[in-house]
Amino acid sequence: MNQYLAFSEEVSKAKEQGRPVVALESTIISHGMPYPQNVETAREVEQIIRDHGAVPATIAIMDGKIKIGLSDDELESFGQAEGVAKVSRRDLPYIVATEQKGATTVAATMICAELAAIETFVTGGIGGVHRGAEASMDISADLEELAKTNVAVICAGAKSILDLGLTMEYLETKGVPVIGYETDVLPAFYTRTTPFPVNFRADEPDTVALSLKAKRDLGLSGGAVIANPIPEAYALAEEEISAVISQALEEAEAGGITGKDVTPFMLAKVKELTGGKSLDANIALVKHNAHVGADIAVKLGAMD
Repeated sequence: MNQYLAFSEEVSKAKEQGRPVVALESTIISHGMPYPQNVETAREVEQIIRDHGAVPATIAIMDGKIKIGLSDDELESFGQAEGVAKVSRRDLPYIVATEQKGATTVAATMICAELAAIETFVTGGIGGVHRGAEASMDISADLEELAKTNVAVICAGAKSILDLGLTMEYLETKGVPVIGYETDVLPAFYTRTTPFPVNFRADEPDTVALSLKAKRDLGLSGGAVIANPIPEAYALAEEEISAVISQALEEAEAGGITGKDVTPFMLAKVKELTGGKSLDANIALVKHNAHVGADIAVKLGAMD
C-alpha cells in the first residue's frame, strides 16, 4: 500500500502519536468553490479541526499517489490547478495509474480514509438519489460506499438538489444509520429542515462516538451519516431554495447535462440564482461540520 499512499508530515506524526485524524475531501476545492475562496476555506477548515484537538487530512490524488494530508504548498497548487479530474470509486485506479491530478468525491474520500485507517470524514453534503432516478437510474456512488466502507461522514445532510425521500429509503435499505446532530429531521445542505425524520438524534459528540464504537465492535460493516444542520444565520428558506433548484434542474435538463456533471452545474447555477448567498452558506456549513467532526473524532479516539 505504501506504493500508493503518501502521508503528510503532520498526519504521519499524528498517527505515530495516536492522535485523532479527520479526513477532508478535495472535490469541494476543485469543483465546489472558485479560487481563492476554495483554498482560503480549505485552510480555515483545517485550522478549525486543529483548534478542536484533531488533525486534518485533506485527501487528493497527485503524482500517482493518494495524498493523505496536503502541505500548504500542495493545497495552494491544487486549488489553482485546472482540469482536475473528479474521482469516485470507478476512477481511482486509472487516475492514480496515469499520475493525473484528481479531486476525491465523498465515495473516493471514504475509500482512501479507510485505507489510511481514518474513521471520521467531514464534508459539505452527501450525494444521493437524483430526482427522476426512477427513469434515469442516476444514484450517487456515495450511497453505495456508505453501505460498505467503515467511515463516519459528518455532513449537512444530503444536497437539496436530490430526491431526499428516496435517498433516505436507499440508506435504510443498505442499513446505513442516519444520526441527526441536534436535529430530529434530515437537513438539506442549504436548509436546516425537511419533512424526513432521521433514524436517531444525538445532542453530544460522546453519543455519536459511543454509537460508532458499538457499531465497530459489533462488526457491522458500512458507514454512518452524521447529519449536522447548517448554522441558522446562514440557512436559506426552504421555499426560496426549492424554487431556485427547480429552475436550475430545468436548465440542466434543457442543456442535456447528466451524470457527474449535474452537481457542479447545479451548485454554480444555485450560486448565480441566489446572488452568491449559497456560496456563503456552503462555506459556513463546512466549517460547522469541521467543528462537530473534530469533536466526534476526539471522543472516538479517547475510547480506543
